[in-house]
Amino acid sequence: MRPTDIQTLIGVGRPTIAATGAFAIFATARPDLAADRAVGQLWRVELPAGSPRRITRGTADRSPRLSPDDSTVAFLRDDTKGRAQVFVVAAHGGEPVQVTDQPGGVTALAWSPDGTRLAFTARVPEPGRYGTVEGRDAASEPPRRITGIRWHANGLGYLDRPAHVFVVDAPAVDAEPFYEPAPALDAPEKRVVPASAVQLTHGETSWNGVAWTSDGAELLSVPDVIESARRDLRDRVVAVAVDSGDRREVLGTAENLSVAAVEVAPDGVVFVLANDVGDEGTDFVAPGVALFALGADGPRLLTDPETIDLGEVGSHLSFDGDDVLVQDRTRGRLRLLRVSRDGRIDEVLGGDLEVAGHAVANGRVVASVSSPESFGELVVVEGSEARALTASGAAARAAGIVVPVEHEITGRDGYPVHGWVATPAGEGPFPVVLQIHGGPYASYGVHLFDETQVLVEAGYAVVYSNPRGSAGYGRAHGRSIRRRMGTLDFFDVMDFFDGVIATDARLDGDRVGIMGGSYGGYMTAWVIAHDHRFAGAIVERGFLDPAAFPGSSDIGSFFGQEYVGTDPLLVAAQSPMAVVDQVQTPTLVLLSELDHRCPLDQATRYYAALRTNGVEAEMLVFPGEDHELTRAGRPQHRVQRFDAVLDWWSRHLPAR
Repeated sequence: MRPTDIQTLIGVGRPTIAATGAFAIFATARPDLAADRAVGQLWRVELPAGSPRRITRGTADRSPRLSPDDSTVAFLRDDTKGRAQVFVVAAHGGEPVQVTDQPGGVTALAWSPDGTRLAFTARVPEPGRYGTVEGRDAASEPPRRITGIRWHANGLGYLDRPAHVFVVDAPAVDAEPFYEPAPALDAPEKRVVPASAVQLTHGETSWNGVAWTSDGAELLSVPDVIESARRDLRDRVVAVAVDSGDRREVLGTAENLSVAAVEVAPDGVVFVLANDVGDEGTDFVAPGVALFALGADGPRLLTDPETIDLGEVGSHLSFDGDDVLVQDRTRGRLRLLRVSRDGRIDEVLGGDLEVAGHAVANGRVVASVSSPESFGELVVVEGSEARALTASGAAARAAGIVVPVEHEITGRDGYPVHGWVATPAGEGPFPVVLQIHGGPYASYGVHLFDETQVLVEAGYAVVYSNPRGSAGYGRAHGRSIRRRMGTLDFFDVMDFFDGVIATDARLDGDRVGIMGGSYGGYMTAWVIAHDHRFAGAIVERGFLDPAAFPGSSDIGSFFGQEYVGTDPLLVAAQSPMAVVDQVQTPTLVLLSELDHRCPLDQATRYYAALRTNGVEAEMLVFPGEDHELTRAGRPQHRVQRFDAVLDWWSRHLPAR
């Protein structure tokens, strides 16, 4: 796969399924270099064995939700100003009808149980900010008064646009369209959408998600109050009455839960994906996200957070009768599990795949999955088998991919380290690039990964693993590096690297490089301060200076304190900046201007220190990008980044 072949990476989003199980609707997305953005539309497929057909023709249509009677699809589409709005379209396709005109954009949506209304959350900017006044740009806005300990977020920017809960009547998709009136002195105000939405929440508190109660009388959401003194990750679930706006608490902070998702079963029982953050409200290391049922006696735990990990980004719930379907992260896979209300667990879909989304109706399950040979497919589950309904991976396979080989190496202390090796065709020996993932409580998986494929196409063998600190191997594995980063994780990364090189003559252990992003940037910087064998290194969007992280990162109010502690000597003992003077390896530092997760100053201070110490170093700064550059950045920037990576390796680790 060449850098420009990222256009072949077609992702399949979370599907929605008809109540009868007769058809499913899903969205696809892919990077488009000419448009320099992600593009995609909605598709419909008849079940169990139909061929998908496109039912919308927007630029980036996404997040489809079928109405309860299966007649209409609500979805998100950007308006002419790039703001996400709710649209509806007939389930068989046609001309969509715009439902909302929110100046801050819509963030979540849900149908009422009777299908007559739509609930959504949308960001509400202060008048005069964020383009709400024509001709007034950001530079002319008044100053922001900040009194809380949080003020920005990666991918969003300032937090002065709280998301609020709204309800709007669902329009008929076959109603008379709106016609722009001719100019007149007494012309009515322009009507953009068929009905005005009713705002149910107000003020500075932001609200996350919307879920209708089964009787349609209330909406469940999670308020996010910016703290004034210290970080508190404990969440509340609040029910907001649709007709009056009255509120009642469904889950309180006394339960010490941080809530990732809230859904209501058809019989009215409320379920949450959540993790215990302790009495102090900040214990998030290897969080152990689990499934809870909320009852009169409080939350009831249904899955074991020590061994089952439901915390993958995008995880959600589907209901099959009284059972709940969830995604479990394990050994680089995401399997689909069925959880009964008495805690019985069965696997619905497993194997060498990652389940990104799922839906179930009338006993029929559909899922969006990725695999070693496809970035995304929609499958229907029949028994214990999954049959693909799409062929999205064909283009990537035609461009040329390799399937990595799985390994497990016993480390120096006897601990097993799991990972993969991808090699070009031929006998080698090949120069080797060691890749290290972010997180640290994340993981490399089995899905088709462009970062690896591009390097293999250029002639490099690629080695990557999930060391201690990673997700998917039990909570103890993830928590083992708390307050001792750069120890067990360092051993595991290097032991796996040395172990696979020793067992495969195609890997040239004398020609090696290292790279990683976020926590992987941290570990890369840590390794090159302690091991000087590498011909070059790429440190990307790294957690490089823990002492400077609070007050600059959007998670600085708790991340460093929980992972590296607060004692200055302990922090320094885990800090790449504290040992930067030991680095000898030529280093490329990659960063994005709008990265609020691992901010600009983390990279610039590290780069400046390298140069001061006489280390060969370069820095590449991407404008307009945030922490998600490699996954969701502008396609042209993603290609330019790949070009820079390959240029760096061609100069410091040429593939003969």
